[in-house]
Amino acid sequence: MNFIVTTQDFVLVFRLDALQCALRLSFVERVIRLVEITPLPEAPDIVRGVINLQGQIIPVIDIRKRFHLPPRAMNANDQMIVAKSLRRTAALVVDDVVGLIELGEDSLTAAEEIVPGAKYVEAVAKLEGSLVLIHDLETFLSLDEEQTLSEAMTKVEANDL
Repeated sequence: MNFIVTTQDFVLVFRLDALQCALRLSFVERVIRLVEITPLPEAPDIVRGVINLQGQIIPVIDIRKRFHLPPRAMNANDQMIVAKSLRRTAALVVDDVVGLIELGEDSLTAAEEIVPGAKYVEAVAKLEGSLVLIHDLETFLSLDEEQTLSEAMTKVEANDL
């Protein structure tokens, strides 16, 4: 009997303060150490700036702002999760990457059942007595934010950052 594991069965768990969050592995390209972020004029408020990753200009999303967490100075131990949705690749600054965890369907609850109207959370997982919010990267930016970011990125790419 062959057992095929798909990336949909796994999530990458990370921390923002005491909040445990996750992204489905299918969105994650890599985890990198914090690098210098260049400000991006005219970008949406939740965009910290851009990074140059092997010649690719990638916007850096401040997910603390998205979830109304208090601002925190970045430090050398912070990490970035480079993730790709259907629309774009982005880097998310996180306090710490906990690790890769395999999920069973019985450990997931749809976010709508727990927090109706939760725009950016796909599901909630119960892991070892704590809750982990699994984010939906496809809905992370509103259409207005996506449009504004696209315009700002076009200007940066035209100037060859």
